[in-house]
Amino acid sequence: MGALIHVHSGLRWLALALLFFAIVNAILKLKSGKYEKSDKMLNLFAMVLLHIQILIGTVLSFLTGKISYAEGWMKNPQYRFFGLEHILLMVIAVTLITIGRKKAERAIDPAKKHKTILIWYVIVLVIIFLAIPWPFRTALGGSWF
Repeated sequence: MGALIHVHSGLRWLALALLFFAIVNAILKLKSGKYEKSDKMLNLFAMVLLHIQILIGTVLSFLTGKISYAEGWMKNPQYRFFGLEHILLMVIAVTLITIGRKKAERAIDPAKKHKTILIWYVIVLVIIFLAIPWPFRTALGGSWF
């Protein structure tokens, strides 16, 4: 189980990097008039990695002791975060990245595709930053890796 936690935590950095690169790519190519296969693949890989992360996270939610729905669990910051906030925000983020990517793929105009990716992926990135148990949130027991 410890290895799975490290995989989930380590993949966070790859997911954040892919989201960041997809956002920067959308900004840089917004006025290019082109939406190439490489753009499509970058956006797809970012979305797929988030889907993989949520699958790993779901497995971990059943295996770790960080979630307890016993009486009074909402008073415990760690149980509340992992049992409600983290799960809910990550499900929202994965749902939004899926919707955003699908909307971008349906757009005809390349600029509209990039703009759609830019807007939706920035929203997703903000949500993910809020939902990560960062080490400076000491009550959550998070780590950098």
